[in-house]
Amino acid sequence: MALSTRHLLGIKDLNVDDINQIFETADNFKTVLNRPIKKVPSLRDVTIANIFFENSTRTRLSFELAEKRLSADVVNFSASSSSVSKGETLVDTVNNILAMKVDMVVMRHPYAGAGVFLAKHVKAQIVNAGDGAHEHPTQALLDAFSIRERYGEVAGKKVVIVGDILHSRVALSNILCLKQLGAEVMVCGPTTLIPKYIGSLGVKVEHNLIKALNWCDVANMLRIQLERQDIKYFPSQREYTMLYGLNKQILDGLDKEITIMHPGPINRGVEITSDVADSKQSIILDQVENGVAIRMAVLYLLAGQGA
Repeated sequence: MALSTRHLLGIKDLNVDDINQIFETADNFKTVLNRPIKKVPSLRDVTIANIFFENSTRTRLSFELAEKRLSADVVNFSASSSSVSKGETLVDTVNNILAMKVDMVVMRHPYAGAGVFLAKHVKAQIVNAGDGAHEHPTQALLDAFSIRERYGEVAGKKVVIVGDILHSRVALSNILCLKQLGAEVMVCGPTTLIPKYIGSLGVKVEHNLIKALNWCDVANMLRIQLERQDIKYFPSQREYTMLYGLNKQILDGLDKEITIMHPGPINRGVEITSDVADSKQSIILDQVENGVAIRMAVLYLLAGQGA
């Protein structure tokens, strides 16, 4: 079985069957990752270029590890030390890389829609590793996969996404993915960080953190994306933490035990304290582990369709 799309540009391009197929394939790869020999020859002779126009540690490492576990040939490209800084266009940059016989491109870019644009102009398959404040599909897949692993299924679960919804590509992809899988979704944060269109996505909005946490089964805590904010959206970081930061006292005072997630990188002491991040209710490190398996599944299924 193949995915219904040739590229992975966003969750909106996937249907429920695609998502479930990715999850089932990731289940198999997760058993591989827990073996003494963690490599399979599935993508031998496939060359993948990781093209990152924005800084990234976890996503880039996760993709690179996934590619190497599948025995692919890997080329890493960093825009800051490339001809892009000399004025070369995105299409020219990628076409030059493709001229070296690259089959697949994993790209992160600061502008929304960069992957969609590229897919129309180059022959290789494109995997979006995050485009501006638009989408981050593999993060949403690994988040939903982690919820499924914790609870057995995603359908019927109540998930609240807390924090900077306005600037977060993780939030949009998560909402689309969770809704497709039958979860109930709520967003929580200051009014200034909740986008006006959010109601059209069929999610609840709550500005009181305690109410949101008492409602949910899972809380996904987002960091404040200061690098994407051109104006001040709240008075101070200290005030944000007082109203929307999650600490152990709040967690222990809830009516029930909930699961804590975070896409990383964590700003400890801002959106989440260390004792929460490191608690038994946290599945943050499970998310990191699952990221490799999910990205292996995505690359494997897309490569099966050929270029």
